[in-house]
Amino acid sequence: MTPRLTAELQVKALIRRVHAAGGSAMVLARGDAMSGAILIVALERGADPVCWERDFSGSGVTRCGPVDSSPQDIEDYWHRRRRNDPDLWVVELDIAAAERFAAETIASN
Repeated sequence: MTPRLTAELQVKALIRRVHAAGGSAMVLARGDAMSGAILIVALERGADPVCWERDFSGSGVTRCGPVDSSPQDIEDYWHRRRRNDPDLWVVELDIAAAERFAAETIASN
């Protein structure tokens, strides 16, 4: 078994990287500190929300959730996911190329 960083450490690293690049990042819901899945709600200038999560096949992150949807649809989606998986972390990123930040930080472990 290959050791990997905890979910909490990955989230903290992601938030620091986004802040250092001039973006905004915040935890919307805390999951299991050790092994919770991480769902990214990505925005660009506060608009056009898209959800991403780690793809365990090694290819990075995969888009998930509703497509071409309103912020309310995205919020409803992650709330449903949290009801089914209370260990899930939900992190909002508002920065250009949010997918790249997520892939480089949470998918590289």
